[in-house]
Amino acid sequence: MPGIYKIIEVVGTSPVGFAEAVKAAVTEASDTVRHMEWFEVVSQRGRIAEGRVAEFQVTVKIGFQVER
Repeated sequence: MPGIYKIIEVVGTSPVGFAEAVKAAVTEASDTVRHMEWFEVVSQRGRIAEGRVAEFQVTVKIGFQVER
């Protein structure tokens, strides 16, 4: 039987890098969302403080199967 999916959009942050920001977003979402199956990075950006990169930010879409 074909599945039905829902997509949420979350923002992950990290002081280390973009990959870590994605991992943070997925890990945090997994605390409350079941049946996650894929993610898509929608945008990447960062925060600058005192002339230096202070934070990496990613907007991530996460797809999960809807329970019946």
